[in-house]
Amino acid sequence: MSSEAIHASIVKQISKRLGFMACGISKADFLADEAPRLEQWLNQNHHGQMGYMERNFDKRLDPRKLVPGAKSVVSLLFNYFPENTPSDSDAPKIARYAYGQDYHRVIKDKLFEFMHEIQTEIGAVGGRVFVDSAPVMEKAWAAKSGLGWVGKNTNLIRKQEGSYFFIAELILDISLEADGAVTDHCGSCTACLDACPTDAFTAPYKLDASKCISYFTIELKEAIPQEVKGKFDQWAFGCDICQEVCPWNRFSTPHKEPAFNPNPELMGMAQNDWDEITEEVFNRLFEVSAVQRTGFSGLKRNLEFLK
Repeated sequence: MSSEAIHASIVKQISKRLGFMACGISKADFLADEAPRLEQWLNQNHHGQMGYMERNFDKRLDPRKLVPGAKSVVSLLFNYFPENTPSDSDAPKIARYAYGQDYHRVIKDKLFEFMHEIQTEIGAVGGRVFVDSAPVMEKAWAAKSGLGWVGKNTNLIRKQEGSYFFIAELILDISLEADGAVTDHCGSCTACLDACPTDAFTAPYKLDASKCISYFTIELKEAIPQEVKGKFDQWAFGCDICQEVCPWNRFSTPHKEPAFNPNPELMGMAQNDWDEITEEVFNRLFEVSAVQRTGFSGLKRNLEFLK
């Protein structure tokens, strides 16, 4: 075995020990196929008010500009599918990824441990860790690394696990044996496109994020447009509709990460509990949750919009 293959095997063994669902590796090169797609998406203003998507265009497409000397991109998946959903199915809903603690801090801690173990087992390896917090095209790298395919709903999908997982990366200055991409298995299915209540998909594999419920309830800082009133299906923070209807998610299994377990109080909240939520209750329920991104005032705006 070559040193690239041996080191890749070590990296994948570490990923299993740390509880990651899957690990794939790519050479750190320019994402030539993504460049025109990203440029067109931005030119069509499909990113809405997410101005950060326009910044660092070159770094998004070439990890060597983000991490000097980069040779490999290690893509990692971490399951967040919950065992249960809230008891009141008619109450306002939050996306499953936000049930527990903020994934940024939980997974980043694991990534730092990952880097330490790589350095312990392989030697002086340099690089950076990323989890949805830098100009890294996570889904593109994960697909390139064979971890799944980017589906018609623009989520990464795996045949045996579905799509309820976080994506993270290690960009390293060591050459590792690369994996190959897998084929697309969406077939003729259009369940996700048909189910979107705000018509956020302009075509299969193309999302106008500025029309997505997740955008309206998290990213948009001003008033939600009245033309989408009554179309949110009770989603108050984020949205899982295009994942809920995806046939591949019938294979989703509950995660084993205690930090992602929901607060029992959250699981038991009824419609009137959401109507009467105070800032004190908000802070207690979501102190270390991704829901903090919208803040108490933002959540109240979203809840009012649902009425």
